[in-house]
Amino acid sequence: MREAWHAPCQDLTACGVLPSVAKKIAERRKEIDPEKEWEKLEKAGCKMITIQHKEYPPLLKEISRPPAVLYWKGNWQALSAITIAIVGTRKPTSYGREIASDLASRLAQEKICISSGMALGIDGIAHKAVLENKGKTIAVLGSGLDVLHPRIHERLAYEIIESGGIVITEFPLGTAPLRYHFPIRNRIISGISMGCIVVEAGQKSGALITARFALEQNREVFAVPGSIFQKNSIGPNNLIKMGAKVVTGPEDILETLHLSTNIAYRQDNTIEADNPEEAKIIAIISLEPTHIDDIVVQSGLSATITNSTLTLMEMKGKVKNIGGMNYSLVK
Repeated sequence: MREAWHAPCQDLTACGVLPSVAKKIAERRKEIDPEKEWEKLEKAGCKMITIQHKEYPPLLKEISRPPAVLYWKGNWQALSAITIAIVGTRKPTSYGREIASDLASRLAQEKICISSGMALGIDGIAHKAVLENKGKTIAVLGSGLDVLHPRIHERLAYEIIESGGIVITEFPLGTAPLRYHFPIRNRIISGISMGCIVVEAGQKSGALITARFALEQNREVFAVPGSIFQKNSIGPNNLIKMGAKVVTGPEDILETLHLSTNIAYRQDNTIEADNPEEAKIIAIISLEPTHIDDIVVQSGLSATITNSTLTLMEMKGKVKNIGGMNYSLVK
C-alpha cells in the first residue's frame, strides 16, 4: 500500500490505471496526510480494512468491482455469517411493511444475517425486525460513517452496532450521501449476500439495481409477488417474469439456498376464537392485512364492537395493527 501511495503516474498507468485518473491521484494525494486520516478514523471509532487483508469478506472479493477499502463500525464477524439481502421501496404499502418484517424476523430466528441499505421504508423495516428478534444485521451506507443518512436512522445504526451487527461503507469519513453513491453501494449489499429478496419496488427503484447486481454476481434473486394494481408491485412482478424465485415465506429462500431449517410454521387456523365476534374477524383477515373499515363491512359488526374486539385480540397476541388501522393475524 505504501508503494502504491507514492508510485509516480507512469507506474500507476502501467498497472492499468487510466492516465486521467492517475493524474488526479497524483494531484489529490498532495492534499492528503495518511497519518492524519488514520487519526480521524481512530477518533471517530471507525476501522478500515483493505482488499488485501486476509479477513476481507471472501464473497465480496468475488464480485467484478470489489471495494478496495471498507470502513466499518461494529462486529466484523457479522460479515462471516450466512447473509440474505432484503431491499425495497422507501414508500412501502402496509402489505410491503408486513412482508418485510415477517421475512426478516423469521430468517433472523433461523440465525440468518440480513443485509440492507438502512434507507427509509423496506430497508429500515428489515433491520428493525432483525433487532427485535435479537439477530444480526448489516447496514451498507452510501456515505461516510460520520454522515449517516437518513439522519432519522442514527439511532438504528447505533442499535445495529450494539446488537453485534455492523455498519459498513466504501466511502471515507466526511463523504456526503450523494445520489449517485447509492447505486454504487448496492453492489456491496448483494455482494456480501447469498441471495437478494425484493419486497416492493417501483419500475425505477434502486432495489432493482441491487437485484441486477445480484444476477451479475451469480447470486439468487427472490421476489415477493404483489397486486397488479400496485405501482410498488411492478418491480418484483417483472423480476418473477424474468425468472426470479417467488417468495411466499422464508422456506422458499432456505430451500433454494439449501439451508437447513427448523421453522415451526403457525397456520392461521391455529388461532382460535374465544367468541363469535373473534371468529368473524379471524375469518376475514386470515389471508392478508385488512383495514378496520373493511372488517366492519364484511363482519356485519358495529364499528364499536369491531374496535373493542380487535383491541382485546391484540392484547391476547392474536392480531396486530401494522399501521394505518390495518390488521393481520400474528404468525
